[in-house]
Formats: sequence, C-alpha cells, structure tokens
Amino acid sequence: MSIDPRVALQSLTAALEEHLVAASARRGEGDPTVEAAFFAVADAFEVYEDSLYEAYSEVTPLQVFDDDEEDQDEDNNELLDEDELEILDQ
Repeated sequence: MSIDPRVALQSLTAALEEHLVAASARRGEGDPTVEAAFFAVADAFEVYEDSLYEAYSEVTPLQVFDDDEEDQDEDNNELLDEDELEILDQ
C-alpha cells in the first residue's frame, strides 16, 4: 500500500506544528508531550521519505538519527584523545 507523498507531507507538516506547540508549552526536562511530538515528527518524516522515494525515486537531504547511533558516537569519542577529536572535526 503506497501513500501519496502529498498526504505524507501534510502529515509531516502537522507533526512539526504539534512539536512546536508542545515545545512552546514544555514543562521541564523530559516532558512526555514534547517527547511524543518528537517521535511523531520522526515517524511522519520516515513515512514521507519512503513515499517520496516510492513515487519519484527521490529523497530529502535530511536524516533521522536513532538514540543508539548517538550513544555509539559518544562512546567512540570517549575512546579518542583530544588531538584525535580535533583531527576528526577538521
């Protein structure tokens, strides 16, 4: 079942708007409303990206990062000394 990219884009836009509303009404760190809106944006983006590719063989210049990927990057950076990190940043 394919989804029209225009419909997926409308869902993504709505998810982004909901995220903005949640972020502006945030009640401290780890607000569950903000967290839910965050994941809704990520999910809606993936649906849009998939539908765009399926319909037009096209992708966006954006990428959703998993927490696991960020944690792995942080773990890898902890193993490097400051000189090695400087080289990586260049």
